[in-house]
Amino acid sequence: MRPFAYSRPTTIVDAVAIQHRDAAAKYLGAGTNLIDLMKMGVERPEHLVDITHLPMSKIEERNGGFRVGALVRNSELAIHPGIRRQYPVLSHAILSGASPQIRNMATTGGNLLQRTRCFYFYDPTYAACNKRTPGSGCAALEGSNRIHAILGASEKCIATYPGDMAVALTALDAQVILRSPAGERTLPLSRFYRLPGDTPHIETELLPGELITAVDLPAASAGRRSYYLKVRDRNSYAFALVSVAAVLDIDSGNRIREARVALGGVAHMPWSVPEANDSLRNQTADDSAFHRAAEILIRGAQPRRDNSFKVELARRAVVRALRAATNRPV
Repeated sequence: MRPFAYSRPTTIVDAVAIQHRDAAAKYLGAGTNLIDLMKMGVERPEHLVDITHLPMSKIEERNGGFRVGALVRNSELAIHPGIRRQYPVLSHAILSGASPQIRNMATTGGNLLQRTRCFYFYDPTYAACNKRTPGSGCAALEGSNRIHAILGASEKCIATYPGDMAVALTALDAQVILRSPAGERTLPLSRFYRLPGDTPHIETELLPGELITAVDLPAASAGRRSYYLKVRDRNSYAFALVSVAAVLDIDSGNRIREARVALGGVAHMPWSVPEANDSLRNQTADDSAFHRAAEILIRGAQPRRDNSFKVELARRAVVRALRAATNRPV
């Protein structure tokens, strides 16, 4: 690990000012992803800005929903009574990720910013990684690509976003609260991440110096049901091959009033298609509607040599999650 400078600001204003002045600086929360990457030589920040003591550790009720501070630990969020009651899909997604020890450390903001688990990105001995070194190539294109993207990828990068929490938050229509020297702004999580295109090293819409301060969850409707399904190689401490967060608002006649579905493990970001959500609206909650939505979600899939199985896996996972959601009242 290379030497680095260290700062510990006492206010959010001071933290964003430091990071805005120093483009080589990175915010340090729990460090469950960043420190690993620094040890591997993948991340090489010259300056760490410790934000762990800033006032961003509360879960507060707001307008029928909740505001979750960026420093709220994953384990705390998953077991919070209000979160479990109104957003069980989020609780289940968090508890399906990592290990209890990591969940006890990892934060809400840090979880959203975790980086891909692509083998070639994590190993600097592979020189070809456009995400790590722009313009160097992508070793995964012709290498081992079983875990890689089937949707939204480019010839520059086929890595996937590895998280679970962000998939559930996307299906819940969550908003990210961001702070910079210019002030505060709010961004839907569905617009927070970027597809790789020609710049896979730019993963989010964060502006220079911006800090995630909180996540806002909208109020839940009385008829809402949800389910989180994670398909992986083993049941403990494994990243998703395909995951699905399904959130449905169903009336007493089994008709879908609103729907939001997001996929994980298949793209550079949590994958949600407005047309798929629209296709479920005002439909009877049955397999016909679920299969139609699944086909829309995986439309345009471009699998590689080792991951073609993900197309059918995603199709079946969507239907399975939607079926489970209809039988799982909040």
